[in-house]
Amino acid sequence: MDAIAPRPKPAIPPAFNGETVTWVHHWTDSQFSFRCTRDPGLRFVAGQFAMIGLMVDGKPLVRAYSIVSPPWDEELEFLSIKVQNGPLTSRLQHIQPGDTVLIGKKPTGTLLTENLLPGKTLWLLATGTGLAPFMSLIREPDVYERYEHVVVAHTVREVKELAYRQYISEELPRHEFLGEILAGKLLYYPSVTREPFITQGRITDLIESGRIFTDLGLPPLSPERDRVMLCGSEAMNADVKAMLEARGFTEGSNSEPGSYVLEKAFVTK
Repeated sequence: MDAIAPRPKPAIPPAFNGETVTWVHHWTDSQFSFRCTRDPGLRFVAGQFAMIGLMVDGKPLVRAYSIVSPPWDEELEFLSIKVQNGPLTSRLQHIQPGDTVLIGKKPTGTLLTENLLPGKTLWLLATGTGLAPFMSLIREPDVYERYEHVVVAHTVREVKELAYRQYISEELPRHEFLGEILAGKLLYYPSVTREPFITQGRITDLIESGRIFTDLGLPPLSPERDRVMLCGSEAMNADVKAMLEARGFTEGSNSEPGSYVLEKAFVTK
């Protein structure tokens, strides 16, 4: 019997690297994570996103995805939603180890510590898969040199959607290198909106009521002391942005640092 020939790899456009999927994990029926190889020449900063995707009918089909893995990781990791009729995610959710994915060669983004003025507490506010860039940031040692506290507030609809919950609360504190660096500095604050949980409610409500500050033992948000990064649904970004600006916060950018930044590039298809 003739040997089965390996599947030919598609031609990769110049702006992308073709990387091999090494691991896939489905958190729920609506979100999953995957890891892939990383080209030695790819450089990125914690908080950035890259264009990633698949070759479809001989053409690249890509979307912006925040990078979950820290800059020092030898592989790349991403967190994705599943949209059953979405042009990309309807296909991407079926990838398996050994498959090829496209990774853009020029990561970019606004969720960078250099886009924020110096401060004491860094608040990382996310909904759903908006947690992705913050997973990279909380594993970047430099972040803990800049801030006395780093708060990850992750809001989802159901408990099962709290991706990386066990990793953040149990595994990361025991990390052989990072554990000592983040001890006493990293604070994790998960909340759920549609079912019973120790912390219930939208992040805006938890801020307005003051509960999040009471629970964490931190003072209310102040533009003099606090710095905020937002990555979530359009509604969440807009609501928290308005809340922050009413308190005197100013939006930072690559050209002018401020007291908060938000990521507008978000995968919805």
